[in-house]
Amino acid sequence: MREVPSFSADVLAAMERAAMPDFGRWRRMVYATGGCAQPVRLHGERITVDAGTGEVLDVYRTADEPTGFLLTACGNRRASRCPACSATYKDDTYHLIISGLRGGKGVPEDVSTHPRVFATFTAPSFGPVHAHREKDGKTLPCRPRRDFPICEHGRPEGCGARHERDDLQVGQPLCVSCYDYEGAVLWNAHAGRLWREFTKTVPSVFARLLGVSRTDLRSVLRVSYAKVAEYQARGLVHFHAVIRLDGPDGPADRPPAWATVPLLDKAIRQTARQVAIPMQGERPILLRWGEQIDVRPVYVSTDLDGMSDRRVASYVAKYATKGAESAGTVDRPVRHMWEVRNLDVTEHARRMIYTCLLLNDLPEYRDLPLRQWAHMLGYRGHFSTKSRHYSTTLGALRQTRADYRAAQARMLLGLPDPGQGSTLTVSEWTYGGSGHRNGESFWAELARQDIAATRRLTREREREDLN
Repeated sequence: MREVPSFSADVLAAMERAAMPDFGRWRRMVYATGGCAQPVRLHGERITVDAGTGEVLDVYRTADEPTGFLLTACGNRRASRCPACSATYKDDTYHLIISGLRGGKGVPEDVSTHPRVFATFTAPSFGPVHAHREKDGKTLPCRPRRDFPICEHGRPEGCGARHERDDLQVGQPLCVSCYDYEGAVLWNAHAGRLWREFTKTVPSVFARLLGVSRTDLRSVLRVSYAKVAEYQARGLVHFHAVIRLDGPDGPADRPPAWATVPLLDKAIRQTARQVAIPMQGERPILLRWGEQIDVRPVYVSTDLDGMSDRRVASYVAKYATKGAESAGTVDRPVRHMWEVRNLDVTEHARRMIYTCLLLNDLPEYRDLPLRQWAHMLGYRGHFSTKSRHYSTTLGALRQTRADYRAAQARMLLGLPDPGQGSTLTVSEWTYGGSGHRNGESFWAELARQDIAATRRLTREREREDLN
């Protein structure tokens, strides 16, 4: 007698979903969202009419759908929450960055000749942590100390272990009692403000270096940028930024001949050392950038003495989809103290979350929404920002994609192009829930993998054609 194979509950649920009569239409909806992990269900209708005659050209109602609803993508940028939507966000960020380096998307190609650098701004030290150190491809001891000193809490101040990059100890303090958790949390909470102060101050530093007024400088030079925040293993954010020099009218305007990469490098470093934010309280703190400021020239498709524009764009786009979860914490809010104990996080992240919640109740920090951003270890800024004149916008890229899809839909329905006639579309939608129901996540992940594989093959063919 043949043994009947046993299946897990998830596989059985997926098989049951596939047997339902609306599965075919539901799966087409999932593909339309890109395989979104948390799609939004909508109820409602859309009516398209000829504005001149009042003739109804098209009617769409979710009540006529086999599913009874329409799916739309969640749009979450975090890879930990939705791999499908974060992939779209990553692609958009890549095009936003590369267009500011090479041109395209409304930016002239001459922008590639403007001075530009890739700068990294780090946080200061709030206590020694375990680290991965490497030289010539060889992993070095973490913190070797010959005399094996002991801190005041009885813990070693050195570490002779050789930590690999994925070692869970990397980023964890050598002594949690010595580590300045209050300072670390407050630095994260003000990192966004520190960046704003940097962008406001750098023109003044340029003016001082050139011996002119800021008003005179503004008539000949503009500083444009795009930046992304990344969490280090120690739970502190640092910023990667593409910083470019333009003429006063932006990327279409060449900067003066004296505006060079070395001058930009010098201005960035001087500004980073100058900017500081004082914090008042029982223990006054002066928040500054860390000492390690890295500034590298960006070249067109070359890594000679700098970084290639494609590599920079890929690097920024990669970290635009990551959050604090890459530092060992969670990607959802933590509201109450009792929740922290049961979180699946590193001990270092747990202490930073505790510190956020404790500081939130102190009078001097009540203006900081530390409870709201405790899961972010205090950081409350945007992960990716840019100056107005750097390049195109994410909104413009999304609108172009939406217009393309709308044009495809009109062609399939036989509707006139808006430019050829006057049509009016009236829509009414209500929220019907979000996320996948029993047995659906399996098929959504298959759809995402299928779409990702198709994109990958398309890019490989494009590279072959270029070569």
